[in-house]
Amino acid sequence: MDMTGARWRTATRSSNNGGDCVEVADNLPGRVLVRDSKDRDGGTLTFAPTAWSSFVEAVGTADAASR
Repeated sequence: MDMTGARWRTATRSSNNGGDCVEVADNLPGRVLVRDSKDRDGGTLTFAPTAWSSFVEAVGTADAASR
């Protein structure tokens, strides 16, 4: 898979987890890439943008409900 140009970022909430976080690149057309920040060469998951949006929305809803 060509990941040239992927701009990786971590979630702002991940900064206090001692490095236990994921990185996301959502700037490539038609796909969202996700990888482990501790093992960047260990593999990359690929999601359709609509699937990733649904996941992020569901996580946000669950997080809000747990407060």
